[in-house]
Amino acid sequence: MDKIRITGGKPLQGTISIQGSKNSALPMMAASLLHRGVSVLKGCPAIADVYCMEDILRSLGALTWWEKNTLYLDCSRADGTEVSGDSTGKMRSSVILLGALLARNKKGSMGYPGGCVIGKRPVDQHLYVLRCLGAWVEEKENSLEAEAGCLKGAEIVFGKISVGATEQGILAAVLAEGHTVLRNCAREPEIVWLCRYLRSMGAEIQGEGTHCIRITGVKELKAGNMQIPPDRIVAGTYLCAAAATRGKITISNPPEGEMDAFLEVYGKMGGQYNRRSGKLIADGSGTAFPVPFLETDTYPGFPTDLQSPLMAVLTTIPGKSRIRENIFENRFRIAEELNKMGASVAVSGREASIQGGTCLRGCTVRARELRGGAALLVAALAAQGETVIEGCSFIYRGYEHICEDLASLGAQIEEDTGTAFL
Repeated sequence: MDKIRITGGKPLQGTISIQGSKNSALPMMAASLLHRGVSVLKGCPAIADVYCMEDILRSLGALTWWEKNTLYLDCSRADGTEVSGDSTGKMRSSVILLGALLARNKKGSMGYPGGCVIGKRPVDQHLYVLRCLGAWVEEKENSLEAEAGCLKGAEIVFGKISVGATEQGILAAVLAEGHTVLRNCAREPEIVWLCRYLRSMGAEIQGEGTHCIRITGVKELKAGNMQIPPDRIVAGTYLCAAAATRGKITISNPPEGEMDAFLEVYGKMGGQYNRRSGKLIADGSGTAFPVPFLETDTYPGFPTDLQSPLMAVLTTIPGKSRIRENIFENRFRIAEELNKMGASVAVSGREASIQGGTCLRGCTVRARELRGGAALLVAALAAQGETVIEGCSFIYRGYEHICEDLASLGAQIEEDTGTAFL
C-alpha cells in the first residue's frame, strides 16, 4: 500500500532541521561523472530521486555507497554511455546526464526523460545547447542519442529561461575546448551550488546567479567534495504546514537568502518571522489574510514548486485569493483533490481562484505529482478528521522523512506500514 493517514486540526509546534536539497544534489551527482575518481556529497537527501540517479550512475559503471547521509561516488570506471528508458522515465532531471556523458565519454544515449506530469517540459533547449557546443544529437520517438568527438566552446543564448538547460550547458562546457558564454541563464540557487561544486573540482566558471555565465574549459577535473545545502522547497513546505495549522515552528538551518519571495507572501498572509542565531523562527498563528494575486516566476520570483502548498494554505484563509501559474500549465491538478476536502478552488486556464475559509474535512485523496502530494499533507494537517493520502510515492521523491518531521512538530500521522509517529 502507498498511503499516509493524518488526523488534522492541531497547530504544529517545535523545531525542525531541513534535509539536503534535492534540486542541488541531482546535478552535483551528474557533475561527479566528470571526475575519474571518488567524489563526496555530504548531507545528501536519502530520497527516491537520489536513489534513481544513483542507480543510473551505477548502470554506467560507477560505484556508490553511503555512510549515514554522506554519498560517495566512485566514477573511475563509469565508462558506460547508455541509460535505459526504465530509469529516465522515472525522473526528468536525468536528461542533464547527456551533457556529462558527452564531456566524459564522447557519446551518450538515453530513454526519453519522464517524471511528474505537471505540464509540457520539452527538451529542445537541452539539445540546442549541446548542438551549439558541437555535438551531433538525434531525438527519436522514445530516446535521445548524441555524439561529440570534441566539444568546443561557443556563445549561446537560451530562447527561454530553463534551469535544466542551463545545467546541461554548464556540465557540457566545463571540459569543452575554449570559452563558452551562456546567456539568458536561470538564476536559481541550485545553479549557483552546481557552479560552486564544479569550481571546487577545478572548473573555471564565472557569473552564476546572473543571466550570463562564462566558462573556460579545462582538460580535467579533480574530486568533488561538498555539503549539500538545505532544501528551500522543503523549508517552504513546512512553513506552509505551520501556517495552515496556525502553528509556530523554528527552522534550525534555513536556506539563507533563498526564500525571500516566499517569505514576502508569508508575511502578507499574516505570518511573522525573524532570524536569530542562524535560525528562522516563524509564527503562523496570525495567518488570516488572503492573497489577492500571486504569480509564479523563475528565481528570484515565487517558486512554482511552492505554489501547490501555498494554495492549500489559502483554502484555510477567509476571502478570495488568486494564483497565476506561469511555469507549468498542469500545476493545478491539486485543485480537484482539495475540493474533495471541502475547499472551493476554481481553475480557468493558468489561473486558479480560491475562495478560502471553508472548513476542510478529512477524506481519501490521491497525490498525482510531487509538490501536489506535499500540498495534500498541508491541507490534511488543517482538516477536521482523518485524511488518507494515496499515491505517496510521489511525495517520497522529494521529501526524505516528512512523516517523522511533521510528527516531531506534533502532527498525528501514520504511514501505510502501520508505524505511527506520535
